[in-house]
Amino acid sequence: MTKPLVEEQYLPHVTDVRHLLATGPHVTTLLDPNVEPALLEAFLIQLCALGVYMTEPVDGWIRRAGEACVKAGMVDVGEKLITHAKHEAGHHLMMVEDTKNLVASWNARRFPKLDAEALMAQAPTRAMQEYREIHEETIAGPMPGGQVAIEYEIENLSVVFAPRLIEQCKAVLGPDVMNSLSFIKEHVELDVGHTALNEVMLNKLLGQKPEHAATIAKTGARALDIYLRFYGDCMAKAKQLLQSAAA
Repeated sequence: MTKPLVEEQYLPHVTDVRHLLATGPHVTTLLDPNVEPALLEAFLIQLCALGVYMTEPVDGWIRRAGEACVKAGMVDVGEKLITHAKHEAGHHLMMVEDTKNLVASWNARRFPKLDAEALMAQAPTRAMQEYREIHEETIAGPMPGGQVAIEYEIENLSVVFAPRLIEQCKAVLGPDVMNSLSFIKEHVELDVGHTALNEVMLNKLLGQKPEHAATIAKTGARALDIYLRFYGDCMAKAKQLLQSAAA
């Protein structure tokens, strides 16, 4: 059951963007039973390759936000964030390995031949840049506890969306693809607990700082919107890859 302050003060601000998880065009394309296998595979490659940029700074963001919360008097929330940061350290390395494994599998069966290092070195899209910006702005801003809302929304993707993506991948690409999706698989397993913890922290934060409730909620909504646009970037790049193969 959702915590009462989260229900009253937070969820109304994120309802619209969360709705896109069920209705957004990129999501519906990915989960279409008739999706082209090569498109789904290319999406996964781009998701993991570009995801390295998205995930490498995560533990530092969470730790720094926690430290800022402690300094601002939100000691309990801050200390929980600092502890949580330790659990996120090095997770981008799973993205690196997943990219290499997915590319090796692709190159064994498909064209064009891909270079994992080049894919991971792609210039960041605007959404990717914004994802880094929202973290830095939140940490340096008047409500560093907004980091809890960012974590709540992004880790909730692992609870709400990722299991559906995993089932689709197994159905369309075969169960062996899971050997190359270690990041997604592990976060589906871990983030149920993380999301519950985030909700407890968020409820406490809203109780302590009710005057910042709208800011906290809008931070979460903006983070999720950015991440969904990142999914769109991955889909666009996947389609470009297939077009180059057909040329």
